[in-house]
Amino acid sequence: MILILNSSPRKKGVTSTLLRIIADEARSAGAEVEWVDVNSLSIRPCIGCLKCRPDKVCILPRDDAHRIGELLAGCSGLVVGAPTYWGNMPGPLKLLFDRNVPTLEHYELYTWRFPKPKHKGKKAAIVTASLSPFPFNELPSQGRGTLRAVRIVLKAAGFDIRAQINVPMTPDPAHIGERWLAKARKLGRGIGSW
Repeated sequence: MILILNSSPRKKGVTSTLLRIIADEARSAGAEVEWVDVNSLSIRPCIGCLKCRPDKVCILPRDDAHRIGELLAGCSGLVVGAPTYWGNMPGPLKLLFDRNVPTLEHYELYTWRFPKPKHKGKKAAIVTASLSPFPFNELPSQGRGTLRAVRIVLKAAGFDIRAQINVPMTPDPAHIGERWLAKARKLGRGIGSW
């Protein structure tokens, strides 16, 4: 199952539109796709108690963070859509990742050992869009920063990041441009072989 995490609050925005193209192409290629709108989830913030480590689940009352953690654990591939917010991922996505540390990596508390990834070998892709025109979307304070922030989490979890899409300033989905639409279609078709 390919898990798509859409952290755009705009369900018909640029990031969401590209993710839908990816999902449709992946389904056409025979992949099972699970779509999650991160902004519609009910997730309490992490309280930093460390009781989820090692290899336990979060002790907070069950909420959507637990449910999505189970989807993460069971997925064969992951596509993360994160519009650029201050050169970073949107807060709800960060919150979801914060609450799923034990789902993403094995961590031995109070030892000098480094965390071990739990998703080694699984494939992933990242999609972002910003209001910065090219080449400014490539700055660390813009789309490149968002890709970096999400990549840090996915790499720690062991995901093999196969593609990144960093769309520069596009006023609305009708003006995405064929270059970016083609990249999304190609990525979606490729997911069928993940």
